[in-house]
Amino acid sequence: MYAVIKTGGKQYKVAAGEKLKIEQIPADVGSEITIDQVLAVGEGESLKFGEPLVSGATVKATVISQGRHDKVKIFKMRRRKHYQKRQGHRQNFTEILINTIKA
Repeated sequence: MYAVIKTGGKQYKVAAGEKLKIEQIPADVGSEITIDQVLAVGEGESLKFGEPLVSGATVKATVISQGRHDKVKIFKMRRRKHYQKRQGHRQNFTEILINTIKA
């Protein structure tokens, strides 16, 4: 069984037992969270879509860790204008383990 969930402005296809890095959510490490924004649920050939959400469907997950991604380097330059700008960014993430999918 798999599901398509929406969290942090992004959509993810998840199945039970998967590890996933999502946008940071305020939860303690080891706690169980419930994601109720389920867009679709499927098993084998059958697929159930929601308009926009599947009613009564939830995904339970356990928070494994909180962390930060690798640094993304931003470099801007205008040729012949003596302009250079360097900047970096590290995005926060929450790593979760999908436990159960309830349709």
